[in-house]
Amino acid sequence: MVGTDTDVGKTLISCGLLEGFAAQGLSVVGMKPVSAGVNELGVNEDVRLLRAAGNVEAATGQINPYRFEQAIAPHLAARFVGVNIDLSRIVESYRELATQADVVIVEGAGGFRVPLNNHQDGADLANMLNLPLILVVGMRLGCLNHALLTVESILSRSLRLAGWVANCVDKDMSMLDENIAALHSRIAAPLLGVVPYCQNQPDAREMAKYLDLALLSR
Repeated sequence: MVGTDTDVGKTLISCGLLEGFAAQGLSVVGMKPVSAGVNELGVNEDVRLLRAAGNVEAATGQINPYRFEQAIAPHLAARFVGVNIDLSRIVESYRELATQADVVIVEGAGGFRVPLNNHQDGADLANMLNLPLILVVGMRLGCLNHALLTVESILSRSLRLAGWVANCVDKDMSMLDENIAALHSRIAAPLLGVVPYCQNQPDAREMAKYLDLALLSR
């Protein structure tokens, strides 16, 4: 799961997918390789939500190999505490999870090209995992450019874009339908769903209703 930016709803859509696959009788688990930012209890909210949406009990170190307190870019959060994010460790954790569940949803940090260490970024991790990618587009002003550049970056690495989701993060976005149509005509991957704006904390099971999982098998 990758996004056009931070705060576009990657966790929400990841949880919706987990709920949807679980409803099909599959064992599912979410993975957040790198998290940055914790609540007053020292818990990362994205990781908490992914855990709640899954139905496989896995070790925290597998689900979230790298957790940092500061809600800043991952490579900076890591540098602040003297840690180097080792992508091979993340790949190992993913492989462990893959032996425990039918479906593992891996949620990236920030946008697709966010730096993870001094030399590697989210795109490098996607290459190492070699998983089909789902792009979450936060529907707001500027999203067309962000989405198309991200798609171009994904395809330039010979990665598979399995689909994309239009997540309506701006309730007042002008010409929403026209913007979605513009992306639909330019992205050569199925539109898995349009998730409406939700003012309160969305429910993952409710969000699953907006996602067409059958399109992922095509």
